[in-house]
Amino acid sequence: MNSKERLSRLLAQIYGPETGSEVLPRLQHLLTNYQPRLPSPAQMSLTEKQVVLITYGDQVTEPGTPPLRTLANFCTHYLPGVVDTIHILPFYPYSSDDGFSVIDYMAVDPALGNWDDVAALRTHFRLMFDAVLNHVSAQSDWFQAFLRDDPTYRDYFVVVEPDTDVSAVFRPRALPLLTRVKTAVSEKLVWTTFSEDQIDLNYRNPDVLLKAIEILLHYISHGAEYIRLDAVAFLWKEIGTNCLHRPQTHAIIQLIRAVLDIVAPQVVLITETNVPHEENIAYFGDGTNEAQMVYNFSLPPLTLHAFHTGQAETLSQWASNLKRPSGRATFFNFLASHDGIGLTPAKGILTETDISRMCARILELGGYVSYRTQTDGTQSPYELNINYLDALGDPARPNEPIDLIARRFLTAHAIMLSLAGVPGIYFHSLFGSRSWPEGVHLSGHKRRINRQKFNRTELEAELNNPTSLRHLVYKGFVQLLQARRHDPAFHPMGEQAVLFLHSGVFSLLRLAKNGRSAVLCLHNITPSPQTITLSPKQLPIPLPATATDLLSHYPLTIHTPWH
Repeated sequence: MNSKERLSRLLAQIYGPETGSEVLPRLQHLLTNYQPRLPSPAQMSLTEKQVVLITYGDQVTEPGTPPLRTLANFCTHYLPGVVDTIHILPFYPYSSDDGFSVIDYMAVDPALGNWDDVAALRTHFRLMFDAVLNHVSAQSDWFQAFLRDDPTYRDYFVVVEPDTDVSAVFRPRALPLLTRVKTAVSEKLVWTTFSEDQIDLNYRNPDVLLKAIEILLHYISHGAEYIRLDAVAFLWKEIGTNCLHRPQTHAIIQLIRAVLDIVAPQVVLITETNVPHEENIAYFGDGTNEAQMVYNFSLPPLTLHAFHTGQAETLSQWASNLKRPSGRATFFNFLASHDGIGLTPAKGILTETDISRMCARILELGGYVSYRTQTDGTQSPYELNINYLDALGDPARPNEPIDLIARRFLTAHAIMLSLAGVPGIYFHSLFGSRSWPEGVHLSGHKRRINRQKFNRTELEAELNNPTSLRHLVYKGFVQLLQARRHDPAFHPMGEQAVLFLHSGVFSLLRLAKNGRSAVLCLHNITPSPQTITLSPKQLPIPLPATATDLLSHYPLTIHTPWH
């Protein structure tokens, strides 16, 4: 099937043959117009050297310098040889939700800088951009035109008739699904999945889809090599269903992938679908036709559960069943991000009792629990709001030494770094932050507990203090990441085997694609030293006579059995 046939087939799946055939030449015209502005097409290239830093554009500031420029200077100083990609969280003009209610998709927020400042980051790092295309700000030109009853934008948003039964719709928040607005002609109910300031776009209108694709091409023209499709599972609305993971949603992602395969095959699509694991991995498609990477959303709560209980069994069992669908798709592994620790992806893996205990412990540790409204009207916890470093703590030991806190935190991340896939590390994790409850009190938003911003001088003073937690965590990460980046066994598409060696130790064997390197990764998730007895029968490869500790570089002589 050639490219034109592929696009035609997908448009027909979304809109039907007649409308699809009308949209196709418009899409082709858009691609032709953008082609000269895009980088030369190249093949996607993922290696063990790929590590992504997740950060806000104004994460680090200093007087007299645009925040994006300060971020570029800071990262250039601290991250060479450690991180190769920067995920700048939405840096566009916005009205709420810390960037995820976009006013203008095509512009840089002037409070952060301009496109030249984004380009400064490109000098040393690959870039990931957010495509926040499920919804747009109520202050956007699009929605303001809708309110004026501008015919161009009349069908840009999802309007629902009064008394429509929307009880089946999945709700990610404990907020109303529909928001009443006054237009130039009448009052209307518009669809607002996340908040009254975030108005859902209507992808039944092909103009909206073409505009979304234009936005993606615009980002690629400015250097995006990874594109994160935010909240993409909610894209297509169909009354009478849960409006989640609709076939048209998958077809739209396949269309975007087909477009990028034509004009920018080097660009990686990442879907952000904070849902149970089996639903999440459906966004791989057949392994070649949807996302090249999906967020491994089950990993953060399962890792946290392992450390809380001192038992690796559940985490190990789940990890042993992780499968990549092809040699062209893999997981985006992470433990922390700008959002909280999602609990929905742990459903069906952890019991309700497990989740209730985690929630209670997080509250004891000074964190928060966020709830969503279910279809029956009841509420259930969907997210833990706390810095991940603090989430690993023990309420019974409030005065733990900082070296223990740092080692436990680094061990949790070592699990994430050892798994097949590309790792993403949140800024606050890499630089050893704690929870910021003042942010919650000041804003009224629980997620602010993990979104503190820094003055560069003050942050660097802490990093340069060899006794500080920030210093210990950052230096530990550098050691882990340099070891990972220099061993081909950690290739994102490499093989892995989970070993069940000890209930308190998460054990993983990684194998290079060419078979020339193997790394045994052992992670003690308990507060006490553990002894491992390793039999040759427990390894899928021959037990070598010698080995090297990748972190200390000490040579090891292996005895049988090895203790």
